[in-house]
Amino acid sequence: MSTKTAPLPRPGSIGAWIMATRPPTLAAAFVPVAVGTAIAAHEGGVRWLPALAALLGAILLQIGANFANDVFDFEKGTDDEDRLGPTRAAQAGLLSGAQLKRGMTGAFVLAALCGLYLTWVAGWAIVAIGLASILSAIAYTGGPYPLGYHGLGDVFVMVFFGFVAVGGTVFVQLHAVPLSAMIAALPVGALATAILVVNNVRDRHGDANAGKRTLAVRWGKRGGLIEYGLCLALAYGAPVALALLERAPTIGVPLLTLPIGLALWRRLAAEEGRPLNSVLAQTARLLVLHGLLFTAGLVTARSFQWP
Repeated sequence: MSTKTAPLPRPGSIGAWIMATRPPTLAAAFVPVAVGTAIAAHEGGVRWLPALAALLGAILLQIGANFANDVFDFEKGTDDEDRLGPTRAAQAGLLSGAQLKRGMTGAFVLAALCGLYLTWVAGWAIVAIGLASILSAIAYTGGPYPLGYHGLGDVFVMVFFGFVAVGGTVFVQLHAVPLSAMIAALPVGALATAILVVNNVRDRHGDANAGKRTLAVRWGKRGGLIEYGLCLALAYGAPVALALLERAPTIGVPLLTLPIGLALWRRLAAEEGRPLNSVLAQTARLLVLHGLLFTAGLVTARSFQWP
């Protein structure tokens, strides 16, 4: 039985721009802000306007990074007609490199405006966080030493989608980053990294041919499976540790998703090539489900503490 693929949008159309933003990836921007705001609520200091500005800024940074990855991967020859993942705008001729670079610049400028408000709210530390986030988003696949091409993409995702995004969201609301925020950042960053692991395991052969030395290229599929397993260990170990530290069992509710994570690990071990697109998408859904449960558990923790 043949399967039909959705038709591509017209080149230069709104649909092409929407596709280039990669809507499924925006969950990686939403979840850290949700968890960070839940930590602020748990610590008694939630502030909704800074939280919303942090969310908008995070989404804009993610969109800008997606545009940058699209154009720079294409220019480096990594994205070609043999690409296994979802369609990229530059590779498919839907948007030119110049258009994507203008879109990238626009997204980062809008994110910087959010940063200006957050700087007014929380101080000059936000400038450093914002500049580091923008420069790293560009340097992930662009510049003279692209992080993703030298096996540093996993570190980048863990740091910026975990510690920076969660900790920054907490900081703009509490003007401090408690230990609970750093522990809460671990599962968020770990599951965001797990998405990248699936992507890199799927693409490891093409990446090797293009000179992209991801950890999956360096260590092979076995290394990718170990890394994915470590991400799961952090994703489920950190909420349990925080639940024990705070004497609040609801913080451990993300454990309900552990069977999903284990099933995805088994699929990553068993499948190759395009079938891993489904594993990647479902790992992103796991990040959302885990993050929502973690958020709910943190918000209700004070009402269900152990004596």
